[in-house]
Amino acid sequence: MRTVKTVCHRDCPDTCFMDVTVDRGKIVTVRGSRVNPITGGFLCPRGNGDPQRVYSPDRVLYPHAGSAAGTHPPHTRISWDAALDTVVDRIQSTIKQHGSDAILLYDYAGNTGLLAWHYPKRLWSALGATTTDYALCSRSGHTGIGLHYGMSYGLSLEEVAASKLILFWGHNARISAPHIWTLAHKARKDHGAVIGCIDPRKSPTAEAADLWVQPRPGSDVALCYGIARHLILKNGIDQAFVERHTTGFDAYAEAADAWTAQRVENATGVAKEAVARLGESLMANRPAAFMIGFGLQKSLQGAEATRAVSLLPALLGQHRGFHYSNGQGTDVDWPTIDGSGLADKPIRSVSQVEIGRRLAAGEFKFIYVMGSNPAMTLPDQNAVRQGLAREDVFVVVHDTHWSETAQQADVVLPAPTFLEKQDLVIPDHHGYSRLSEKVLEPLGESRHEIWVMQQLARRLKLAAPWLQEKPWAVLEKALGQTYRKGDLNNILAGEVLRLKLRPKKRYQTPSGKIDFLAAPTPDGVAPLPTQHPLDQEPNAFVLLNSAIANYTHSQFTDVYGPIAPIVWIHPEDAYRLSIEEGGLVSVSNASACATLHARITDHVLPGTLWAPRPANGLNGIPLNALTPGSSQKIGAGPGFNSVKVTIQPAGGN
Repeated sequence: MRTVKTVCHRDCPDTCFMDVTVDRGKIVTVRGSRVNPITGGFLCPRGNGDPQRVYSPDRVLYPHAGSAAGTHPPHTRISWDAALDTVVDRIQSTIKQHGSDAILLYDYAGNTGLLAWHYPKRLWSALGATTTDYALCSRSGHTGIGLHYGMSYGLSLEEVAASKLILFWGHNARISAPHIWTLAHKARKDHGAVIGCIDPRKSPTAEAADLWVQPRPGSDVALCYGIARHLILKNGIDQAFVERHTTGFDAYAEAADAWTAQRVENATGVAKEAVARLGESLMANRPAAFMIGFGLQKSLQGAEATRAVSLLPALLGQHRGFHYSNGQGTDVDWPTIDGSGLADKPIRSVSQVEIGRRLAAGEFKFIYVMGSNPAMTLPDQNAVRQGLAREDVFVVVHDTHWSETAQQADVVLPAPTFLEKQDLVIPDHHGYSRLSEKVLEPLGESRHEIWVMQQLARRLKLAAPWLQEKPWAVLEKALGQTYRKGDLNNILAGEVLRLKLRPKKRYQTPSGKIDFLAAPTPDGVAPLPTQHPLDQEPNAFVLLNSAIANYTHSQFTDVYGPIAPIVWIHPEDAYRLSIEEGGLVSVSNASACATLHARITDHVLPGTLWAPRPANGLNGIPLNALTPGSSQKIGAGPGFNSVKVTIQPAGGN
């Protein structure tokens, strides 16, 4: 029996260190490692469920080819040689007939390892394949904050833990970042920190907070201006800091002054007294940590909200007094790892959020999917699935499990889970890094992403020498400035290193300061955060969605069962529409109609619905079919939390 030290590769803020006990090649136990002061000691349900997921009957263990439509089984087992030959033939014929732009690499963060995700992209960089802009998760928030700060990094989690007010804004940390929530809970216990939450839904974080503010969905900019106005009128801002470290304050203050207390209440639904209490709490409890959640920016005006929140700590005299993601604060040479900086020509990129219509139109003739499940997680699901099912489109999926996308693929290749390979993860939120050791040998005929990449490169006779470069040697070059002390050799020796974060007082803006008034942009983005009008359509609801405890996106349904097909509705709306608790309801718009079970609760506002992400309706329609494939103006992010729907009892008129 032995204990293997590894790291979770999930798309999650926590990036836990894990200790896995193995006996005769089988996982016995998994637990949180205590050597990481941020994630030490416990795992979330996903981490605890990883052993079951490794041995799941839903694993892809051998290469498969799709059978003719309507035949059973839909996929038949083939050899690796046959699979690779087929993939190579289709790549070559696609390039010959349509050009390399007709090849789409659709990859994302199902496994965040540098070797499992980033290095294998070298093949597609060499081929000149099209990629996406990776805007689905957090890019609009990064872009919005960047308008005023240059880069979006902020407080370290150690600084968050030392704060006197920790304000989770659109951030359900108890579920999506339980170790960050634990830091906040400990700060409250140890030094009386106040925990606040701003969320239109009474989330588990809101339930446990000392202070909860419930604005209407999409009204966050108005709330920010209301808070700013209160701080300015009450002389609660740090005037010396503003004068020394910012530009454009006068224009910002003028904009805030237009948002009177009554106007803010009308726009947000938050009482004037609640806005004032929040402002007073910020003045009384310094320093504050503004914890900006990714969910905040997943609406059509999400980047506006994110940039507005990020400016509030500047009023209080704090350098980058927010925490969104610190990925931009670390120095990693990504173009060297993924080959985009080595390719002969720039890599073409298309909107990830809007890709459904491109798929449906047949723009791509060969699609290679890894680390993602687009047939479940993308908006505009009807178009996505139609595109993947086109007869003139060849789809290859390299995955660990039989996802919805794999079930539609022409060739399915088995991938090892993160516990079946050695790798390295660079956390986006905490600053600790260690080697992710291989826990057990790959099951079945699972093959590493790099092995597949290099096999395809050889069969395609690609001459670029960097396609065969040793992966760890590449990481050694790319991570040369990443750590405070030590380098990759220390990591390979089993040491835990601290990441080097760019200075908080450095601003990559035209002025070199915090620009309240952002510099002009080519696409004409307003220099100040803008509260856009909220539509008041009769009988229309805003459908919110967010993660729940047992799942990472569409992963873990094989462990914990399907995501519950439910929707929350306020009692007033349920009564008006004759909707009963547990009754079947149709949630619909022009794009789709999903059948769900109603849950009547005052945890949502009237006119607002909430459903877990990414659920399937009882009629087989995914909720993401209701989400249009429209991207934000700032950062091209999604509008998952701006979806307009109607709701009625199923079978109703």
